[in-house]
Amino acid sequence: MGEVVEVLVPGGKATAGPPLGPALGPLGINVKAVVDEINKKTAEFNGMQVPVKVEVDDKKQFTISVGVPPATSLIIKECGLEKGSGEPNTNKVGNLPFEAAVRIARMKFDDMLSYELKTAVKEVIGSCVSVGVTVDGKNPKDIFALIDAGEYDSKLA
Repeated sequence: MGEVVEVLVPGGKATAGPPLGPALGPLGINVKAVVDEINKKTAEFNGMQVPVKVEVDDKKQFTISVGVPPATSLIIKECGLEKGSGEPNTNKVGNLPFEAAVRIARMKFDDMLSYELKTAVKEVIGSCVSVGVTVDGKNPKDIFALIDAGEYDSKLA
């Protein structure tokens, strides 16, 4: 049985420093080779924190699994923002189209607690509240009622 190291790294910009280097160094593998492989696999998530799992077997061979970044990172990227609002309840910094919320929910679906797309989209929209982003120009909390009323059913099919 091998070792498993799970870390969050900046997409396409992982380094041999913390958190990777100290976690991988004692395992006796080529840390630079692991970092290069991670950077190649996470390049499309540039600027986002990406969950990465490195599995090292007894023969010092490694396998890298790349997860999907957190929903808040995807929302921020979709809105073209540097970061979320420091005061999300009073200061809105962006707007997420409902279709983008559906796209993010589909990307994250396997990692979510939801069993259906409708509730997964509501989870993503809930993240918009904490980031300070509106959805279709409306307060995200107001969108919940519209989803429950069936107003977005055609976009969730």
